[in-house]
Amino acid sequence: MGKIGFLFAGQGTQRVGMARDLYDAFPESRAVFDKTEKILGFEFKRRCFEGPEGMLKMTNISQPAIVAAAIAAFEAFKKRFNLKPEYVAGLSLGEYSALIATQGLALEDGIRLINKRSQLLEDAARKYPSKTIEVLGLAEEKVKEICFLTQTKIAGNNSPGQTVISGAPEFIDKAAEACLKAGAQQVVTLDISSPLHTALMFEASVELKMFLDSLPFSELSEPVISNYTARPEYKVVMTRENLVYQMRFPVKWVESVRFILSQGVTKFIEFGSGKILKDLMRKIEPSAVVVNIETAEDILNFVDS
Repeated sequence: MGKIGFLFAGQGTQRVGMARDLYDAFPESRAVFDKTEKILGFEFKRRCFEGPEGMLKMTNISQPAIVAAAIAAFEAFKKRFNLKPEYVAGLSLGEYSALIATQGLALEDGIRLINKRSQLLEDAARKYPSKTIEVLGLAEEKVKEICFLTQTKIAGNNSPGQTVISGAPEFIDKAAEACLKAGAQQVVTLDISSPLHTALMFEASVELKMFLDSLPFSELSEPVISNYTARPEYKVVMTRENLVYQMRFPVKWVESVRFILSQGVTKFIEFGSGKILKDLMRKIEPSAVVVNIETAEDILNFVDS
């Protein structure tokens, strides 16, 4: 198959019923959800598989659900195919999935960490009411200029001409209007209420660090690309630090993907619900191939070539 990379998506990929067929088909996937529910201490599986949709959007449910679905797909896939990636990367929350997949974090510790992160995001949303938008079809430099003028912040660059910005609702509304006047094709409001990946998350990142320091980390089986540095990390100490920085600095997704591509990787496998990273890859490098592993059928029909 040549050089490959593994990808894990983040917030916004949750949907009612995701990974239910994986749970029913594969014991490895079943174990992921059973362990996650035991750690969280509520009817997690029922919320994932049956909804309602509004509840699945709650941060303390959506975040572990996204990670559990991705790892459930990954574990079932790994059991059946012996493919070793050159690099592993995850967008925002997906970086946590990547660290679990590469054995940097045990699943149980990873879920505890994600649960803590969810609580910190909810606390930040109450303390700093925020709104997040995605600006499409406008150069990042122009978006930066508008952010400066409207007291908003860039939270990530997902693909060329696709920039995420965050800030107080009244300032974001001004920024959205300015972006459209400057020629943006579209402005999309995201279902994110915390100022994630901006400096307003500093206090939360300090609390996250304290929790991270209590968890055991292991050497990674494959290098994970950091959202903060857009480069591979190998050392445990930097893996911890980068998760802290990730919370309060913009996600460098375009740089991350371009680094992997520069190393000769042209094929990718995206694990978990949805095809967001595949869609972003089309805009970053249309010639790259991305295969999605989301369902039991995807695994059963996968061809290692």
